Amino acid sequence: MGASQPPPTATWVMLTPASGQGPPRNLSILTESWLGRVCECLGLRAEEPHPGERAAFVAYALAFPQAFQGLLDSYSVMRSGLPNFLAVALALAELGYRAVGVRLDSGDLLQQAQEIRSVFRNCASHFQVPWLEAVSIAVSNNIDEKVLTRLAQKGSEVNLIGIGTSVVTCPLQPSLGCVYKLVSVRGQPCRKLTEDSEKQTLPGSKVAYRLYSPEGAPVLDLLQLEEEPPPQAGQQLRVWPLDVSGGACRSLTLTPASLEPLHRVYFHLGQMCEPIPSLAESRALAQKSLSYLSSSHKRLENPEPYQVALSEKLHALQESLAQSNQEGS
Repeated sequence: MGASQPPPTATWVMLTPASGQGPPRNLSILTESWLGRVCECLGLRAEEPHPGERAAFVAYALAFPQAFQGLLDSYSVMRSGLPNFLAVALALAELGYRAVGVRLDSGDLLQQAQEIRSVFRNCASHFQVPWLEAVSIAVSNNIDEKVLTRLAQKGSEVNLIGIGTSVVTCPLQPSLGCVYKLVSVRGQPCRKLTEDSEKQTLPGSKVAYRLYSPEGAPVLDLLQLEEEPPPQAGQQLRVWPLDVSGGACRSLTLTPASLEPLHRVYFHLGQMCEPIPSLAESRALAQKSLSYLSSSHKRLENPEPYQVALSEKLHALQESLAQSNQEGS
């Protein structure tokens, strides 16, 4: 049985019609019945929309049937997120509920909003659900004044704009955005796959080392799996420089004169392992690290990117999971 369809006897997937009249219906099964029709309307194969994403949408709709909103870009906006949302929204509509909207959080927000509105209009006509064409489209993702101006133009089809970081910071006081992502489930490495290459993650629990040249300058930071033996000074390494743009990754060999472990464990299984450094100690460490960087890395205009690389084993794991995903899609 697919991941998106629990057993027919599961009570948690049952939803009572909005009118309160009639018996509860299995929302998961109802969603699956709509999926084929939605995919046919959109010109997609029924197996293209991700079943795990659909299961998450169903769970959200069961918890909030009168306020269902789908985040569309977990995998692919047009080939997975949108058809999954429409299948759940139409299943809800059959029970008398109206989905409140969708949200986009990566990619070309303006273009995607226009394409999605066009699909909403087509589906509203095709399935005879008039309110569907006016479903709200919300966007977010590091929106500043320039992006806001573009999104607010006439014909953008964007209804709601979420601004967070730029409300409380400004370019002269940059912020560090951190997001929690799973890299392992029950000891098995996993990764986030998305059309936005910058938002894809690296699989497995990892540690990091800074490799130095004979002159004491940092050459690059090396990421490797936690179970790998640490690199050794004076020992030749083959590493794979990380390219977040999604370009081809080529290996290189180098021999570090010295190295420094960067990964420290302060909490494990909810317990503190060692005292947390004070703010003054953290500031001093940051300033010391910056002092090692060359001026080319620290210049304000067109700074040279600092290199981060993957170990052979981590790179092989990344490639293996990517290949498995392609074969399974």
